[in-house]
Amino acid sequence: MTGDKKKVYLDDLAVGQVYTSDARITVDADAIKEFAGSFDPQPFHLDDAAARASFFKELVASGWHTTAMTMSLIVRTLPLSHGVIGGGVDELRWHRPVRPGDVLHVHCQIEEVRRSQSQPSRGATRVRFTTLDQNNMPVQTMVGNLLAFARSDGEPS
Repeated sequence: MTGDKKKVYLDDLAVGQVYTSDARITVDADAIKEFAGSFDPQPFHLDDAAARASFFKELVASGWHTTAMTMSLIVRTLPLSHGVIGGGVDELRWHRPVRPGDVLHVHCQIEEVRRSQSQPSRGATRVRFTTLDQNNMPVQTMVGNLLAFARSDGEPS
């Protein structure tokens, strides 16, 4: 369902559905350093020379920066009717470092859909998010537990 901007409700979601981002984020060295300076100030995220002397042997993005970029892609890809409202994340994994020049996109697959018994106007969905680089290699995976709302009377199908 690439590029579909129609709002999606709980009633529209089904296990196995896939949403793939049209949007791409090109990772930039300055953005890596800026994010790290505020949120993960480690030398291999902040300084090219220190990064070359590190385990990574080059400047790499913080995993948390990768997660933040992933969130941006999710919001632009998964058109949930009331927004992407999270109830938590499971299985967050960073599979390979993200480097300057990498181009990221996201693949979202619905794994579970449950209507609330106590509040039938809403429910929960589990979505597996795979962030991929320009070579379609996974750099991050996680499972999001999201709130989804049912279509109310009068809303178009």
